[in-house]
Amino acid sequence: MSLIGEILPLSHIALDLEVSSKKRLFEQAGLLLENEAQLPRSDVFECLFAREKLGTTGLGQGVAIPHGRHACVKKATGAFIRTQEPVAFDAPDGKPVSLVFVLLVPENATGEHLEVLSKLAGRFSQKTVREALMNAASAEEVQKLLTEE
Repeated sequence: MSLIGEILPLSHIALDLEVSSKKRLFEQAGLLLENEAQLPRSDVFECLFAREKLGTTGLGQGVAIPHGRHACVKKATGAFIRTQEPVAFDAPDGKPVSLVFVLLVPENATGEHLEVLSKLAGRFSQKTVREALMNAASAEEVQKLLTEE
């Protein structure tokens, strides 16, 4: 299984989530990871929000990869969220975001963190992958698109 596949179970994929802002998106990511990965939602929110204050995690082309390190995280975990409506994210191209991959890693995980970010950025840089993710009808389809080597 690919590195992304190991950290993205089907239960961590939410399609067409109704959120109105980046803050609401982080709250929903916290709720999802609390329910599915037993991570405290407030810790997830604070971790993502603190990282975002350092600079946007929006990549452009409607994609963002909010990420962070936290003591409550024992092993790298991810979540994919496709929003129902695009959300303002201060991305470099000024476009709002609909495709979001949340990545949380343990405080001391540097190599794995960077490797996952690199793989995700590579997948999201492909227009065909972004379009397929926007049109995916199921979590299985999303997982397959993000984990193909």
